[in-house]
Amino acid sequence: MHPLECPHFEHPPWFPERHRWPCLPRCGTVFAMNSDPPGSPVSEIDELRLRIQRLEQALSRQGILDPQWLEAAPESTPHSAAPPAPASAPPATASASPAPISPSATQPAPWQPVVSESSVSPPRFSSFAPPKSSAPGPSLESRIGSQWFNRIGILAVLIGMAWFLKFAFDNHWIGPLGRVLIGLVAGGALIAWSERFRMRGYALFSYSLKAVGSGILYLSLWAAFSVYQLLPGSVAFAAMVLVTAFNAYLSWIQDSELLAVYAIAGGFSTPLLVSTGENHEAALFTYILLLDLAVLLLVALRPWSRLLFGAFAATVLYAAAWSVGYYTADQAGRTAVFFLCFFLLFALAPRLVITGSPGEQNSRHRGSVWDHLAGAVMPVLVAALGFLAFYEILDSTGAVWAQPWLAVAFAAFYLVLLRLPARGLWRPATAVLSHLHLAAAVVFLTIAIPLKASGRWITIGWLAEGAALLWVARRTRSLLLRVLAELCLVLALIALATVNPPASLTPFFNQRFATWLAAIVCFAIVAFLAAQATPEEDRNAVLSWPAIAVVSGLLINILILVAISLEIHAYWWNTGWHGRWDLYSRYRMDAQFTYSAFFMIFGAVLLALGFARRSAFLRWQALILLAFSIAKVFLFDTSQLSQGFRILSFLALGALLLAVSFVYQRDWLNLRHRGDSAS
Repeated sequence: MHPLECPHFEHPPWFPERHRWPCLPRCGTVFAMNSDPPGSPVSEIDELRLRIQRLEQALSRQGILDPQWLEAAPESTPHSAAPPAPASAPPATASASPAPISPSATQPAPWQPVVSESSVSPPRFSSFAPPKSSAPGPSLESRIGSQWFNRIGILAVLIGMAWFLKFAFDNHWIGPLGRVLIGLVAGGALIAWSERFRMRGYALFSYSLKAVGSGILYLSLWAAFSVYQLLPGSVAFAAMVLVTAFNAYLSWIQDSELLAVYAIAGGFSTPLLVSTGENHEAALFTYILLLDLAVLLLVALRPWSRLLFGAFAATVLYAAAWSVGYYTADQAGRTAVFFLCFFLLFALAPRLVITGSPGEQNSRHRGSVWDHLAGAVMPVLVAALGFLAFYEILDSTGAVWAQPWLAVAFAAFYLVLLRLPARGLWRPATAVLSHLHLAAAVVFLTIAIPLKASGRWITIGWLAEGAALLWVARRTRSLLLRVLAELCLVLALIALATVNPPASLTPFFNQRFATWLAAIVCFAIVAFLAAQATPEEDRNAVLSWPAIAVVSGLLINILILVAISLEIHAYWWNTGWHGRWDLYSRYRMDAQFTYSAFFMIFGAVLLALGFARRSAFLRWQALILLAFSIAKVFLFDTSQLSQGFRILSFLALGALLLAVSFVYQRDWLNLRHRGDSAS
């Protein structure tokens, strides 16, 4: 019976078919494998095993080898097995002369298994694993010699062929038709010749010859069209497309990423080679769109991320160059359709070619720089460049009113893309890709606010967006949303300080104070949301919820101080001075006394709230504000205020400080023993 016919036979899946492992199945049967070709490792091992078996039988018959030891031998050497010695064998003696070996004992045994009586089961080869290669990578010298010199050689040959063709053209050695035919034949011959090197194991050199041959074909077709007018543009274009398709087919069947790069480079260079300087938008963008679809299909079936990034870069360059040279407002509709196709293709491409499954991630991608560019950098560039392209189209047509809704549409698209389930062709999104889609949606919503609103409404819009994002972040426990909400609130604070409505003659009931009041309410909501968060929601948080609550509470008090101080300043500036310089000193005294009174009153309110809520955080803010009031009264009010205001300031400050001191000394709330509640 052949080993492969045994139901218990196992051989490692990593072993090549031509070097099968000797059959040691779990049933204990040892096969003599005489079917392998002579000289193979398997046949040599079987031959040695057969010789050892014959030698053991001969020694047993002569009495030199103990039969009992033979029966126990498989326990220590499970890979060998021998039948017991015959019962008629004579006992071993020192003077016994060895008998001649029977010729029949030297005959090779046919295909008959020898069953071992050992109870030890042979090893299972399915658990074996190929040894890991510890060979170092190619050295710098090897890379320079095999890669860089190879690429420079390709460029040198192409330049030399171009100069040779030009020299032959200038000297009229060969007619136009002959020159083109020589180029076509030489290019095809190089491509065919390269297959001989590939079959002998020189794959890199073979791909280099294919690149040279393809370049010569492109140059010959270009010369036939542009220099000699032997071919119309459509025929030359179709021929170049055939060359590109042939190279792509070779890269597919030979599993060569380098050859695919050459094919894509030739495909994107074709429009330049057959260009006549005229505006053919539909033909150009249709061809590029078909080429991008072919690249997407190839990358979806092969882990060649650099092709996708290269196709995206070439598409952007063509679109930008055409827009600068040929775009007009009357082409906006057709251009928008093509740009939409390009945007959708490259925005959806990562979900088609980059997987988030750990098993597939390891099998498809090697973690090269091109994989990171296609999975992390390209989605950002697609979103930014796509929005700018459509924004410029709307701006050229005068549809400025639609620009905010364009940002909203982009935000909605990325939210839908984020929720797209992994079914069919759609692969699971990586964590980086999901975060990028979520960030893009938030960014486009943030951009839509200043595009639609102006003035104080920008500030109010960003405040509302930041509070809403923080609420969603707490519900979903998303760290990214929390960070984006914090950034949005920072933008709102910057807008609050820079984009201010003008001052009003009516104190407090005006647009500016309403904007500051909206900021105070927003941060009060933020502080409430942060205070209600549980400790489990603070895992891996950059800014924890308690820290957000503390910062928001501090900002609330600062915003109240600034907002009311601005109203005090506006009131005395507009009503006490009236633009008369003789009344300016009066205005300053009234304003400074009002500032001091407000600071002391607000400090007293904060201190009362701190005692009532047993919050050291509020009491410390009150003490700092009171200290600032003390410094202002002693250092500024004594020299700037009139005698009456000075007396009132000192009396009010002294009374307030005495009251505060009395409360702390009496310890009415028993703070020394009970402590404070958590802020």
